[in-house]
Amino acid sequence: MRRFYVVTKDLHLYFGLFISPFVLLFAVSVFFLVHAWIPGISRETTVRAVEHIGLPDIAYTSTGGDQVEALRPVLGKLGVSGEVNFVRRIPKEHRLIVPILIPGRETTVELNFETHAAVITEHRTSTWDALVHLHKMPGPHNANIRGNSLYIRLWRWLADSTVYFIVFISISGIYLWAVLRAERRIGFILMVL
Repeated sequence: MRRFYVVTKDLHLYFGLFISPFVLLFAVSVFFLVHAWIPGISRETTVRAVEHIGLPDIAYTSTGGDQVEALRPVLGKLGVSGEVNFVRRIPKEHRLIVPILIPGRETTVELNFETHAAVITEHRTSTWDALVHLHKMPGPHNANIRGNSLYIRLWRWLADSTVYFIVFISISGIYLWAVLRAERRIGFILMVL
């Protein structure tokens, strides 16, 4: 039993130290998210047009993850990479609007399947804006296409492991509090407060 206590105490300490920077970043990013104020955000945008690009019909007709995979080669030719946020289809104009996010940059690609042309609008963002973006990812919205870039797949793994570590720290903290008789009274008072 003593060995279990020592191992739990050490894991509690080291996991807590490991996740504390991520919890702090999450807390800071929620401040900017709630107050809609992001310092140092850039308002400069660049727009470029590309004509005569090969647009496969499957990229227009498919949906969800299949559509993202069909768009990847086209986006690669256009020099655009990142997390495809969603795909908006405009049937009357035979166009797709594809916002692509990467921490520090927002790119919108408008693909016209009639003229085989693309308009790429790029907007550089600040580090704080990137934190707000990562705060919202990987969210429950558009789950069928979420995680289609390496950045978000890594962030998803990191966010999930942080949550599991927080659960462990909470449970092990309660256990350690219950085992240490000297800390029970002050711990109970702090919980009540």
